[in-house]
Amino acid sequence: MSNLITRAGLSVDERLATFLDGEVLAPLGRDVDAFWQGFADLLAEFAPHNAELLAKREELQSQIDAWHDARKGQPHDAVAYKAFLEEIGYLVPEPSPFKIGTQNVDPEIATMAGPQLVVPILNARFLLNAANARWGSLYDAFYGTDALDAPPAKPGGYDRARGDAVIARGRAFLDQALPLVDQSWADLADENDGKLQDERQYVGKTEKGLLFQNNGLRIEVVFDAASPVGQTDKAGIADINVEAALTTIADCEDSVAAVDAEDKLLAYRNWLGVIRGDLEESFEKGGKTLTRKLSGDKAYSDSDGNAHRLSGRSLMFVRNVGHLMTNPAIRLADGSEIPEGIMDAVFTSAISAIDVEGQAKYGNSKCGSIYIVKPKMHGPEECAFTNDLFNAVEDLLGLPRHTIKVGVMDEERRTSANLAACIHAVRDRIVFINTGFLDRTGDEIHTSMRAGPMMRKGAMKGSDWLTAYEARNVAIGLDCGLSGKAQIGKGMWAAPDLMGQMTQEKIGHLRAGANTAWVPSPTAATLHALHYHQANVFEIQQGLGEIPSVETLLRIPLAEGTNWSDEELRDELDNNAQGLLGYVVRWIDAGVGCSKVPDINDVGLMEDRATLRISSQHIANWLLHGVVTQDQVMDSLTRMAAKVDAQNAGDPTYVPLTGNEDGAAFSAAKELIFKGVEQPSGYTEPLLHQWRLAKKAG
Repeated sequence: MSNLITRAGLSVDERLATFLDGEVLAPLGRDVDAFWQGFADLLAEFAPHNAELLAKREELQSQIDAWHDARKGQPHDAVAYKAFLEEIGYLVPEPSPFKIGTQNVDPEIATMAGPQLVVPILNARFLLNAANARWGSLYDAFYGTDALDAPPAKPGGYDRARGDAVIARGRAFLDQALPLVDQSWADLADENDGKLQDERQYVGKTEKGLLFQNNGLRIEVVFDAASPVGQTDKAGIADINVEAALTTIADCEDSVAAVDAEDKLLAYRNWLGVIRGDLEESFEKGGKTLTRKLSGDKAYSDSDGNAHRLSGRSLMFVRNVGHLMTNPAIRLADGSEIPEGIMDAVFTSAISAIDVEGQAKYGNSKCGSIYIVKPKMHGPEECAFTNDLFNAVEDLLGLPRHTIKVGVMDEERRTSANLAACIHAVRDRIVFINTGFLDRTGDEIHTSMRAGPMMRKGAMKGSDWLTAYEARNVAIGLDCGLSGKAQIGKGMWAAPDLMGQMTQEKIGHLRAGANTAWVPSPTAATLHALHYHQANVFEIQQGLGEIPSVETLLRIPLAEGTNWSDEELRDELDNNAQGLLGYVVRWIDAGVGCSKVPDINDVGLMEDRATLRISSQHIANWLLHGVVTQDQVMDSLTRMAAKVDAQNAGDPTYVPLTGNEDGAAFSAAKELIFKGVEQPSGYTEPLLHQWRLAKKAG
């Protein structure tokens, strides 16, 4: 445990203060005492306002609960419901037509379309892999995944048959993206053979081969006839490197378990390492010590022999936490914990100022901007609060106005119902909107908790509100002028082992008008990049239609009846309970906020707090309305605990749930369900943090 020291009336973890003073403020040349006094003044203004906004959430939820309780047993009246939401201020008037005014946005965000990675900031190795995923080997991605329609590689070294199938698939990609005059890329004899149909696609020569572009993304064809792959290829092509993860989000939120000063310090240190450009991580593999570090730039010369450089790294966002949680790393003058979102805003921006002021090894933003993703905001008031907070942070750090850009996660019902007003509140600093259908589903259930029992979880994917939600996000973003200035994004592909299915389905995000979409790994980014060569998103955006009505968005996903069989009820409970336990046991016991967790069918899925929110809220809803009993839920939890134990049997550090029902992990799982109705907005963080802190203390 570290000591708390006093800074301008704040009680600050000594390790955190030492880090900020010596590794951030000193290189920036900032006066330490003036910074801490300014930080204390900022907190005196914004912490009470933060609390007021959280109280407003609870007030609105209480009014909605009372409205549904008063109409229990009656058919849902959609017209009266909308009028009620307008009356209480849940729905606000649409702003007059406007266009966003954001300036100084890097092309990776504004004018390019491509994959976006999300990575837990606490894991330096994963963070480095993600930052380096700007370029990906197409040959490696096909060789090692089910995205290639060919027999799997035989063990024992390079499988020539598999390699030949990879080469053929690579040639097919080149023929599609970079068509030649009167021949196929499969016919080339060497790098000087062939002529592009569109010679403007040629960019230049790299150290390894030839550089091209298509739909704004670069493609490097590597020629090396002496390499193991190149010597099997008549043109000597050894690989195809594609520009993949244009942007990456270093996540301080849903994908991490950060509950105290120790955890937050690790998050900030890793962010500093990425920004400075000196983050490294060593690990053992195959009896050898390997070291990861950030990739350098890719150099090339154009047709006239002029030298140029392309970034070898993804453009980095950092996702701060939302408005809800507090953290004991800093305590205010009254002894209360600091609002964690405010702490994140100040600390991550101070670190990012090192890049803005030109002190980074490589540089992140070439436009002098800081990119922060802000999740879980409820409506335009909370977006306006973030805008004001970022103004104050810029003033504290001496940064020009709107240096800090914001990505708005459209993942709460009050935000999606008032999206244009939310965008308007941050119109001069917004750089993306992105749907988060998992959190959005959890909030949908909680907001309408008392309206009645919800349909089965799987059926919600086809519900009217979800279809309207996804379409409205794109249409409203386009109407507000985001195209060519900011990202309009879609959510995560959650199955990292099912790359073949992803290559078939995820192009749907582009066809819906999204110029970025989330992927779970660098390999997935490489494969998803192919979709952006197949479809020009900016052209698609020009032909999209009208904004779906808010009335459709407000259709509550209630079950049409509750005459489910005992087997159907058991299946639904088991599915929810297994996913919940599989995630919670890693969060509580191991401090792992996001990982590939086997589902009930043993398919590995990337799980984070958003999936947990759905599972816990869905069971809580069915309990509230008598669809299932507490005994049925406990029976499911007990049986699924045994399944989760079996799925983790190969982990020597794993502590079984069975026989440890009074332990922190199983206790947290139970409370997430049985106290689910009373959790603020149905969030899982309060209980997870409580039990993780208890586990760490024990």
